[in-house]
Amino acid sequence: MSDHGSAAEVFDALAERYEEAFGQVPAQREALDWLTARLPRGARVLDVGSGTGRPTAEALAAAGCAVTGIDVSREMVALARARVPRARFEQADVRTYTPAEDGFEAVCSFFPLLMMDQPEVAAALGRMASWVAPGGYFVMATVPGDIRNLDIEWMGHRVTVSSLSTEDHLTTLAAAGLEVLDHHTRVFHPQGGLADPEEHLFCFARRP
Repeated sequence: MSDHGSAAEVFDALAERYEEAFGQVPAQREALDWLTARLPRGARVLDVGSGTGRPTAEALAAAGCAVTGIDVSREMVALARARVPRARFEQADVRTYTPAEDGFEAVCSFFPLLMMDQPEVAAALGRMASWVAPGGYFVMATVPGDIRNLDIEWMGHRVTVSSLSTEDHLTTLAAAGLEVLDHHTRVFHPQGGLADPEEHLFCFARRP
């Protein structure tokens, strides 16, 4: 793409190539193991930025959770519906989405906020936190950094990205009423050289 694409346009174009590069993030698998060990069967879980459904929705559904996935990409939603039929997926933007449920036992957010402006990232974190039921969990991952509207080339596409520093992520989650239980960073090397190595921040939080 010669122009900067929206998240929906970029991920519609990438589709299966994204899963090829980012479908096997060891720290994400560990985060899912951590979460599923704490959830009862039938727990309602929202997967924000569900992509192709793998690995997050697939792992949660296999653990017996009732999974709803949302993603801005029509192509990603179509792939997820085919690959994880035990979960429910819909095309939606976290910035405007309103859950039908009163609250979720867990909300997952693995890398869906990077193609937003900084204020939108902070607002989305607050929205997602508000959907966590009392006693429920919020697990997220992102590329941290005090970055605003940085133009980069990523997987062959020109995109504009923003993020928050690790400290600002933690502060935002705490201000939204969540107790941050743990956080750490890992460096990930995408498969097949399809993208550059990335530092990933993982946060684990709970609503008291």
